[in-house]
Amino acid sequence: MNKLRKGDEVLVIAGKDKGRRGVILAVLNGGEKLMVEDINTVKKHLKANPDANEKGGIIIKIKPIHRSNVKYYDPVSGKSSRIGIRILEDGRKVRYLKETNEVIDV
Repeated sequence: MNKLRKGDEVLVIAGKDKGRRGVILAVLNGGEKLMVEDINTVKKHLKANPDANEKGGIIIKIKPIHRSNVKYYDPVSGKSSRIGIRILEDGRKVRYLKETNEVIDV
């Protein structure tokens, strides 16, 4: 079970975007890399291709960031937290916040 999932809001704790928040758009490489909205962006220069009817120019592209460089952000408390996995009495696995001990998945 991955601790971080698509749609979770995360806080960047390391790198050039340290302190910024974003929503996870995709989880890659079995959960090791994350595509986070407006985080780790680069400018890419594209050459025009008239045969394929593509314009040239500079585009902004989102690159993956490693999962160790982000922390789950809890919008209720306004703080970031580590995530743990707990098994409930009925046998379901759920994620919970280690700092506040609240269950994320219900």
